[in-house]
Amino acid sequence: MTLQDIPKIKHTDSNNFFLLCGPCAIEGEDMAYRIAEKVVSITDKLNIPYVFKGSFKKANRSRIDSFTGIGDENALEILAKVSEKFDVPTITDIHEVSDAAKAAQYVDVLQIPAFLVRQTDLVVAAAETGKVVNLKKGQFMSPEAMKHAVQKVKDAGSDKAWITDRGTMFGYQDMIVDFRGIPTMKHYAPVVLDVTHSLQQPNQSAGVTGGRPDMIETIARAGVVNNVDGLFIETHFDPANAKSDGANMLHLDNLEGLLTNLVAIRKLVQSF
Repeated sequence: MTLQDIPKIKHTDSNNFFLLCGPCAIEGEDMAYRIAEKVVSITDKLNIPYVFKGSFKKANRSRIDSFTGIGDENALEILAKVSEKFDVPTITDIHEVSDAAKAAQYVDVLQIPAFLVRQTDLVVAAAETGKVVNLKKGQFMSPEAMKHAVQKVKDAGSDKAWITDRGTMFGYQDMIVDFRGIPTMKHYAPVVLDVTHSLQQPNQSAGVTGGRPDMIETIARAGVVNNVDGLFIETHFDPANAKSDGANMLHLDNLEGLLTNLVAIRKLVQSF
């Protein structure tokens, strides 16, 4: 697939990495607009192809009292409004087969969560919508195993897939990124590095995932140096009070500086 398969995407001739960026979950219309407006401004300035990210619901939660969403239709309608208002494509994750057709009415890219990427029916349902499918590598899977997930999309009649690495379990409560997997997975599909989820510290005794946002630039730089096609970064203007994944999100105020540095690194790497 190419970026041109995604409606509304811009700056595809810039030779930059593309960016999937937004809040972990859609918490409301005003917050989505505030984040989208800022990221669109930055990516237009830096000529970065951009897709707004936001989960319409959160099904993979540690505890039953964790935030799961504001209502499926409400959140999906907000994603559609963001796309229309800021003229950008959007991506959201799906968790059940029935989610695929429903979400495809509102967004341009369907994301398969890492825990669910081996679920054949879910992957096939996403592919059959004709939308681009973002396959998140399972924390428990080798890079080589992801060729089978990509093949499922192809066998369902679509070549619109990319792979996102979001880290590998390192013990019980930490993640690590194996950068050797990037060139391996690029044999199968374009590869995205999910910077912020790779810095999660899951399975905490309190039932709330921790994280290392202080390492975001370190991991992102390494991804760019190793020629990832895209970056995935969750951001929020108030991570401490975000309703989901606040512990590993990038503060919105820090996004422009980070992306400016990464664009410079990209240009340097490509000069070799």
